[in-house]
Amino acid sequence: MHGRSFGKEALSHMRRRRQTGFPMSASPAPCEVVHPYVERRPQIQGGRPVIKGSRFLVSSIAQSYRRGLSVEEILREFSHLHPAEVHDALSYYYDHRAEIDQEIAALTDLKHVMLHYPPTLSPSTDGRG
Repeated sequence: MHGRSFGKEALSHMRRRRQTGFPMSASPAPCEVVHPYVERRPQIQGGRPVIKGSRFLVSSIAQSYRRGLSVEEILREFSHLHPAEVHDALSYYYDHRAEIDQEIAALTDLKHVMLHYPPTLSPSTDGRG
């Protein structure tokens, strides 16, 4: 048997799997990764992913990381964040990279930003500047 020796029980099991249509090497089904520090709620930041309990965008952390900041530097820059929140935000970023990269591109495109988020202050018309 080509140098392999299987017991009767193992051969019987392999035959049953072949007959029932199950693959011989079943891989685990993909599962959704839980991100305990990231949430999406329609009423917060337009439903974009944020650090849970805040309005702080995951894309802000991802953008800082892409600019070359280390986790420690991000924590210094945003001192209200905890290490687990930053690591989870980066994990979320890698799990949803295309979506977050697209969000970063849109938020850094000045024309897009001005169109979707116009300034709330109007130029003064009373001659003071």
